[in-house]
Amino acid sequence: KHPRASIAGSIGQLLLIPSFGFLLVWGLDLSPAIAVGLVILAACPGGATSNVITYLARGNVALSIVVTAIASIATIMTLPLLVNLALSWQLGQSANVTMPVIDTIAMLVIIVLLPTGIGMLIRAKAPEFARLAEKPINGFGAVVLVVLVVIISYGLRDHLVSLLIQAGPACLLLNALGVAAGLCLGRLTGLAKADQLAIAVELGIKNSTIGILVATTILGSQEMAIPSMVYGLTMYLFGGGLVAYGRATIPAKAI
Repeated sequence: KHPRASIAGSIGQLLLIPSFGFLLVWGLDLSPAIAVGLVILAACPGGATSNVITYLARGNVALSIVVTAIASIATIMTLPLLVNLALSWQLGQSANVTMPVIDTIAMLVIIVLLPTGIGMLIRAKAPEFARLAEKPINGFGAVVLVVLVVIISYGLRDHLVSLLIQAGPACLLLNALGVAAGLCLGRLTGLAKADQLAIAVELGIKNSTIGILVATTILGSQEMAIPSMVYGLTMYLFGGGLVAYGRATIPAKAI
């Protein structure tokens, strides 16, 4: 019903955010592992969390779901491409480190595309069940994220602080750029306030669990997972700000 909004959100998610990631890698003094990890994070789509925050912020939930679905499908191809570019740039050809494209696509199909497809099917066929299941599923996702954070923190405990000092500012900047870009995109394309909020949330909230799994299982690097780990926690600060902003500017009847 709103192709202009869907196109704007998808362009922001698939082009702007990865561009911001590469720009921050270029501009900040990051170690190669943290730099590649930031690109992994920037290439990740949103997820169920972005849909929930959009709802709480009185944004357009339908638009949020559509942009999440489009980005999730596109990520299957874009994430391996972007990460291999980052690996080549940061580690050089001599390091001979690449992301195996077929293995990555297979994993992303399982952890991104399949859940997205099942979720959309359930929403279409059993919307009431989908509504009831949303909280338990989001709760489970939060538990998985916390478990991964604990495991990685323990594995990198000897130099965790220095890694966090590097990754923290980069993640906060990426988050701020994403939210600002989402709001600007919405305004420049003449979208309603609820659509602007939805796009801002989509560009600011990432499925960081995907980033952690890609870094640790495909690339075998806990250090590369640090940006996704940090972002998975700090993004709720921006999410909370968007919820407060949406509730202050969008009437409840506009949901």
